[in-house]
Amino acid sequence: MNPIYATLAFLLALVFTLAGVTRAGSWLIERRNPPIGDFADINGARIHYVHIPAGENAEMPPIVFIHGASANLRDQMLPLRPLLEGRAEMLFFDRPGAGWSARGPGNNETPSAQASTIATLMDHLGIRKAIIAGHSFGGSVTTAFGREHPDKTLGLVFMAPATHPWPGGATAWYYNLTTIPIVGRLFSETLTYPSGTLQMNAATACVFAPNKVPDFYVAGVAIPLVLRPNAFRANATDVAGLYRYTLDAAPHYRDIKAPTVVISGDRDKVVYATIHSVGLVRDIAGAELVWVRNLGHKPDWIAPDLVVGAIEKVAGRDVDLQAMAKAVEIRIAGDTYGAGKCADIKAPEAELAPI
Repeated sequence: MNPIYATLAFLLALVFTLAGVTRAGSWLIERRNPPIGDFADINGARIHYVHIPAGENAEMPPIVFIHGASANLRDQMLPLRPLLEGRAEMLFFDRPGAGWSARGPGNNETPSAQASTIATLMDHLGIRKAIIAGHSFGGSVTTAFGREHPDKTLGLVFMAPATHPWPGGATAWYYNLTTIPIVGRLFSETLTYPSGTLQMNAATACVFAPNKVPDFYVAGVAIPLVLRPNAFRANATDVAGLYRYTLDAAPHYRDIKAPTVVISGDRDKVVYATIHSVGLVRDIAGAELVWVRNLGHKPDWIAPDLVVGAIEKVAGRDVDLQAMAKAVEIRIAGDTYGAGKCADIKAPEAELAPI
């Protein structure tokens, strides 16, 4: 056989094999991680959510939680629901394209569009106003909600948010590759499942570092759902488009008037805390920064008590968040997980100038 034809035949067989592995893997992921909530058709997208009514003795307003990139509604529900159940009405949902939510025919690719989806979902469930709590990429959606739906916003809580332009605007190469027509689809249909499965534990460790990943985290939160081709493409589109979105949105954060708390760690290895978190407190009048030493990118899991305290604070309670932060620091002072494997990221001082 002609060597060129033989090579092409080999490559074609490899593509079909990887595509088959990905399809089989996606089927297994879905079998192991079925939906746990209800569905609603919101703005043309089938949205998966868990709505927890307020208890008879609830003393707090409704709370809507917005998860970050590569995650789903379980990421905040597992650590925070036990601390708040009975005290407040809660809404956890998969952002459009994530978890079990569909992307839909409309423009659900921007934080602004996703904030609109949340507002419509709240209307569907009869939630007039709520505290909005967002983590990481969910922080950008939280800013959009606070700006564009002030009538539905009682307060904002940010956990390790990604909200401002960062040096160079770079994201991981595989996100950018996935957004390229045809090539990106081929990549997501063949390589993201096998390669993502191999790298998931190491990547998760660096998200939490220097803090420890809970033993059941990856399986309990159903993180592998993001490796399905459609979910991976939606997630990549979100992440790859965030820099462009923040360029336009960040100058308008000063329009946000809701009570705001920002929780961030000085060892975050995913986002530039000194740009995003410090920037939010600079831009939103009256916002409080809760800076926690030796905390990584997951305040919702490592310091859920502090997150609940922040929610109570924006709800109008007298809460000493700085004292709570000190208690968390004592608890995690000795954490050194990921040392030598997960690099710290620090922004140049020039990047801290006001936008």
